[in-house]
Amino acid sequence: MKIITAVIAATAFLFPLAAQADHHGAKPTKNVVEIAASAKDFSTLVAAVKAGGLAGALSGEGPFTIFAPTNAAFAKLPEGTVATLLKPENKGKLASILKYHVVAGKVMAADVKAGKVKTLNGAKAKIAIKDGKVTIDKANIVKTDIVGTNGVIHVIDSVILPAAK
Repeated sequence: MKIITAVIAATAFLFPLAAQADHHGAKPTKNVVEIAASAKDFSTLVAAVKAGGLAGALSGEGPFTIFAPTNAAFAKLPEGTVATLLKPENKGKLASILKYHVVAGKVMAADVKAGKVKTLNGAKAKIAIKDGKVTIDKANIVKTDIVGTNGVIHVIDSVILPAAK
């Protein structure tokens, strides 16, 4: 099944360096955390990764596939949710949610298949493909294949949450 290769042009401005590397064959020079930190639209995600104590791990060797919610995706959560999760006493819960957005390995858009994928928090997220659109737990994947030295980022328009245990 062919996966969409075109991406929404409106988000291309978020990753000018990554886009150059992809289109000109240059090797990436930043890891996935550095790429996210260099894009204004991921400031909430980067703050959460730091508060969750995951910046070091996600800057490591990997490879990782990160389904990265934008600031607008975090804004869709109920009011006060992000502020509550960023509190030190909620570090474990925040880390679990963030790990739900990460899959081990480097999975490029062309390699994505419908079905369940095991995330780093141990739970499985559902990838669906319908009418050429790809979702993970109903979050739309709006930009794909932002390649870093230790993995790849796919941008999503909603925060995905693991099922309550």
